[in-house]
Amino acid sequence: MLVAGRYRLHTVIGRGGMGEVWRASDEVLGRPVAVKLLLNDGADASAVARFKLEAQTSARLNHPHVVGMFDFGAWQDRFFLVMELVEGDSLAGELAAGGPLAPDRLAQVALHAAEGLAAAHAQGIVHRDIKPGNLLSDRDGTVRIGDFGIARFVDDPSAGLTTTGQIVGTGLYLAPERAIGTPATPASDLYSLGCVLYQLAVGRPPFEAATATALLYQHVDATPVPPHQRGAALPPAFEAYLLSMLAKRPEERPTARQAADWFRSGAWRGAPQPLPPEQSGTGQSRGRHAVPRPTAAAVDSGWNTTVHRVPPRRPGLRTSLRRHRRAVAVVGSAVLFVSALLIGMTWF
Repeated sequence: MLVAGRYRLHTVIGRGGMGEVWRASDEVLGRPVAVKLLLNDGADASAVARFKLEAQTSARLNHPHVVGMFDFGAWQDRFFLVMELVEGDSLAGELAAGGPLAPDRLAQVALHAAEGLAAAHAQGIVHRDIKPGNLLSDRDGTVRIGDFGIARFVDDPSAGLTTTGQIVGTGLYLAPERAIGTPATPASDLYSLGCVLYQLAVGRPPFEAATATALLYQHVDATPVPPHQRGAALPPAFEAYLLSMLAKRPEERPTARQAADWFRSGAWRGAPQPLPPEQSGTGQSRGRHAVPRPTAAAVDSGWNTTVHRVPPRRPGLRTSLRRHRRAVAVVGSAVLFVSALLIGMTWF
């Protein structure tokens, strides 16, 4: 089947409620592509608007960790998108096939996804639906963010395509502020990414419930169980940073740029860092998104990092005897001096 006289469809590689994705080839440029077709049955005006929004949003981004957008149009009363073909699987498929990810691979996923989000946020775009199925990995392990169908432009609230109070997104990865009806922000994407990384590390999302309402309450009120208590073998620094991404308050989470820089630095391995210089008074405050790391004076005992302070050294026995003899000599000299003084005065 040839779409728009150019794109040859081969096999279906994905299907959803709004459309289907085909492996295809661009016969004009001679390259493999992915073609997303909007289903013409039951496609209401809102679905069409979201389809167009996905094309417009992706077209604003040109980044190695975002699925590229090549073309958009209509064919036989159906809209279509032509996208970069990612030869691989989604992170949902990777998790299902191999179980929880190793720390090295998880750090790579975190770095690539944070880089993609940082690029989107720099363009004023909030994804609003970060989940394992929307993170695509090629055969080399490079991760790209796809499906900007419900993305929102920060500078254009009407682009959200939702009515007041309506929640759009996947409940398992929904930020607390969104659960109570607050508009999505870049910090909301970081919370969703934190939920995804938690699931990829543990095998289960941080919060689960029998009903959607109960799940939203957990995002708002419940404290996530530390991943190591669920069997994840993450370095302590990695676990601490992951939990900071799941902070209930948006301002307490790192930004996408900060997260990308942190994972790129290798700090997630928990390498010892030199002790900071002592500060007088109350001391200088650390950065808002700084995560404590083991220092040269820290000992990693299991999953808890404890600092052992060395008590003041008590004087040894030889030192005590030496001080005692010195004191006796001083007192004896004083007694002799006073005695000589009294004898001299009596003689005089």
